Amino acid sequence: MTLEILTSDSLSALRHGFFTRRGGASSGVFAGLNCGQGSSDQTEIVAINRARVAEAMGVQADHLLSVYQVHSADVVTVTEPFSEKPKADGMVTNVPGIALSVLSADCQPVLFADPQAGVIGAAHAGWRGALDGVLDATVDAMVNIGATRENIIGVIGPCISQSAYEVGPEFFDDFMANDQEFGRFFAQGNGDRMQFDLPGFGLSRLRGAGIGLAEWTRHCTFSDAERFYSYRRTVHAKEADYGRLISAITL
Repeated sequence: MTLEILTSDSLSALRHGFFTRRGGASSGVFAGLNCGQGSSDQTEIVAINRARVAEAMGVQADHLLSVYQVHSADVVTVTEPFSEKPKADGMVTNVPGIALSVLSADCQPVLFADPQAGVIGAAHAGWRGALDGVLDATVDAMVNIGATRENIIGVIGPCISQSAYEVGPEFFDDFMANDQEFGRFFAQGNGDRMQFDLPGFGLSRLRGAGIGLAEWTRHCTFSDAERFYSYRRTVHAKEADYGRLISAITL
């Protein structure tokens, strides 16, 4: 099956893609394009999937780079390919021939570019990373290597939508303790439950960072099992593990 790659018109000047699960070699609960090296899928199958992504991105397999994601606000500046993944949740570079990638399965994959300056970035932003500032930090790191803030484009890919993201009162309290204005990203759910707008929050952080354009592709990972992996859907189904989607960008 051919890979399915979602793209953004706003990033059309650069090769990029939010890859769905279609077109991969994995089977079982991982069926499709599982690119999660930390999953319990077969290592060689994940390598095949990642090689297909690298080919689609027009880079060598060892130039498709990912970090060891830890839900942090840490960002690394990439000057050359690495084999040992640094612990971080964002990457930036101005080096051609390197594809920056992030993995997700409900969290926000965010691709960045300043096409005029030749600077790109990629970030993994779950609620914790977004609250702690990983999106802002990625923008700052891009500016540090030559990007102009007003020329940066940030696109949020497939992630869990508000209607599918039920959270408890402790979660709500974490946000409200940070800033009372964050209450606008919550809607009342059943009982004491709330529905959290993760992509809405991400867009707010991107716009607050002063970039020129911020958008979401408007795809919900939870509600479309044929196209996307979802951690939360896996938990509801009581499955043992789940695949990871990959999103990537290159100069």
